[in-house]
Amino acid sequence: MLLSTLEQAPGKQISHVLGMVAGSVVTSRHLGKDFMASMKTIVGGEIRGYTEMLEDARKIALERLEQNAADMGADAVLGIRYTTSSVMQSAAEVTAYGTAVLLR
Repeated sequence: MLLSTLEQAPGKQISHVLGMVAGSVVTSRHLGKDFMASMKTIVGGEIRGYTEMLEDARKIALERLEQNAADMGADAVLGIRYTTSSVMQSAAEVTAYGTAVLLR
C-alpha cells in the first residue's frame, strides 16, 4: 500500500476516494524513565526516552492507519499527517490520519 504525505500519487490518478482513515495510540513512559527525564530538564538537552516513546507511537499509529485503510479496500493513503496531544501527565496520544483512495 502506498502511504504518502503528498495530496496526489505521482504518475497515478485517483479513481475513487474512500474517505478519511486514522490510527491512534496513547502511550506513556514508566515512572523510572519519567524521573530520569525530569532530571534531564535541569541540565538541558534531548530527552531520549521521550523521543523514543514518540517514535514508537508514530510507528504504531501509522500501522493502525494502514490497517484501517486496508479494511476499507484502499490501495493508498494520501495526505498523511500526524497530531500529538498530551492526555495526562507523562502520557501522549499520537494520531496519524489521511485520505484512503483507490488508484488507477
